[in-house]
Amino acid sequence: MYYQLMNVATSTALDALARFGHALSDPTRAKILMSLRESSAFPTDLADALDVSRQSISNHLACLRGCGLVVAVPQGRRTRYELADQRLGHALGDLHELVLAVDPGHGVSGDAGVESGR
Repeated sequence: MYYQLMNVATSTALDALARFGHALSDPTRAKILMSLRESSAFPTDLADALDVSRQSISNHLACLRGCGLVVAVPQGRRTRYELADQRLGHALGDLHELVLAVDPGHGVSGDAGVESGR
């Protein structure tokens, strides 16, 4: 029984990491998450700040909601978005400050459109 529960917990943790990785794999989603790390925002404000169409922001926010990383908070006739868990903000901050030793021959672009913290 304990082994079964441990596998479920590990599976859940790995699933959360996979969702987080998927969200960060797109530069626009990464920028949205970094923006929401600072404060909650309305989609129109995110679109303007990131110079992205409102339709694109809407699609990315739907993906981030589906991944469980952001939540929609009704506010009158509008919807404000924020990180689903404030610990995500700390994790994003830690990742933003991370310095990686990248193998240039690996085939992954070093400039994915996300500004580095350095």
